[in-house]
Amino acid sequence: MIKIILNLALFLVISSCSILNFWADDEENLEEPRPLVDIQPSVELERSWSRNFNSDNELGNYRPGFSGETILITSEEGELFRVDANRGNILQKDKLNHSVSVSNAVGFGKIVFADSKGSVHAYSLEDSSFLWSSNVGSEILALPAIDAKAVIVHTSGGELVALNPSSGEKIWTYRSQLPSLTVRGNSIPVVADNLVYATFDNGRIGVFDIGSGFSIWDGPISYKEGTSELENLIDADSSPVIEGGLVFATNFQGNLTAFDPSQRRAVWSTDASSFHSPLIIKGLIIVLNNDGSIISFSGQTLSESWTNEEYLRRGLSNATEHDGNVVFGDIEGYLHVINPLTGRTVGREKISGNPIRYVSSRGNQLFALDSELRMFALN
Repeated sequence: MIKIILNLALFLVISSCSILNFWADDEENLEEPRPLVDIQPSVELERSWSRNFNSDNELGNYRPGFSGETILITSEEGELFRVDANRGNILQKDKLNHSVSVSNAVGFGKIVFADSKGSVHAYSLEDSSFLWSSNVGSEILALPAIDAKAVIVHTSGGELVALNPSSGEKIWTYRSQLPSLTVRGNSIPVVADNLVYATFDNGRIGVFDIGSGFSIWDGPISYKEGTSELENLIDADSSPVIEGGLVFATNFQGNLTAFDPSQRRAVWSTDASSFHSPLIIKGLIIVLNNDGSIISFSGQTLSESWTNEEYLRRGLSNATEHDGNVVFGDIEGYLHVINPLTGRTVGREKISGNPIRYVSSRGNQLFALDSELRMFALN
């Protein structure tokens, strides 16, 4: 079977024209991001520093790794930068032996990244010395997950591969059923309590023993309900979230679904279409849909709490919790802050002329990466 991969940005432009008619008024341009509404900010984002690492981060494949107060980030040319998280100055720059297309996973004394040829490379976190390389046979579009027992890699060929963390040798491989048409992207596996949780392009979630690869249970996040291949795209390109004894997962043109691991089945589901993991904050489950709508659900009753449609067609990044609020970026280089209890926008800051592709929070600092791998730190 030949796998056809859609460029995510192009697909969202095509799909938004038909999906978003429901929300738009007669005068709104359905091909442009919804104009921002004026706000009275009660939260200020103050830029601390920024630094450009000059790489193509359009798909959001590059993410910062953290080790104490040091940020680790690699460029596509294979330069590893160690950056002071507080001041933004470069502490050390090392030239690696490999090019980079996906980075950085950091943990258990290792820095792990992938190149464009399907190889995973591990370097020492302590001194940047080379440890091992392993080719997994397919392109890698998502960060590996690092554990003491294995490095878990999710490939674009629908495989989940476990590598020996000391040598890079393959321990086990799981092959999912890959649809003929998928959106370009893959989810990052999650490791918890010796189990690997992963979502796949066929719209399913699977749970595996990290040592043996034995399948513990799996289930559908949603089912195909369309009459064409485009309508049946149900890729799950976001990582599952484990909270309160449940596992939450989203997929494209599908659902937000809650699974009970003790019952090994779904216990609740609602319509959603997202490439981002749900954010759980202050007892609420918040989903940023690919059309730009944001929906909140009660973590106790799973009933809808609020909906925000101010950000339709604005190409939202993932969301992160920062100082008790929800923060995310958009295609025009803005960071937005919303109150998780009300869904109202309480802060906004334009930090870049490029799309914001990733945000994360550590302590009192907020970090953002744009599509050209420029990094911003804010307080």
